[in-house]
Amino acid sequence: MPAPALYLHLPGTAKDALDFYQGVFGGETEVHTFAQFERTDGPAAAVAHGVLRGPVDLYLSDTGEQDQPFRVEGLMVALLGHAEPTTLRTWFATLAEGGEVVDDLQRRPWGASDGQVRDRFGVLWLIGYQHGSDPSAQAATAED
Repeated sequence: MPAPALYLHLPGTAKDALDFYQGVFGGETEVHTFAQFERTDGPAAAVAHGVLRGPVDLYLSDTGEQDQPFRVEGLMVALLGHAEPTTLRTWFATLAEGGEVVDDLQRRPWGASDGQVRDRFGVLWLIGYQHGSDPSAQAATAED
């Protein structure tokens, strides 16, 4: 059974978000427009359903006339140990481009590293890993 995936309704920025997230996580995208879905509640070229399949799966669409755009408080998407530490550090830095580092990715007293970043689309990500899970991290412990 597949894991749950995030589905974001964005205010006309779904295609930009799909391109951005593909640049962060890799993977393949699939985009269907309002016109292709015969929807008349928004611009024909708007994204009715977009998918990113890869190390992180996401679903996105542009809001239609009756949809509310993504807005959230008190929720973060956790990518704890979701990939190798080097990859997670790269994802953190890339998600921060045009966004905001909420809490630096750093080593914690309990021995793991984690941090929080809100990306340019308003999604808050918690990214972290246990030390010792990546041999190349030994040389990078000062930045963790």
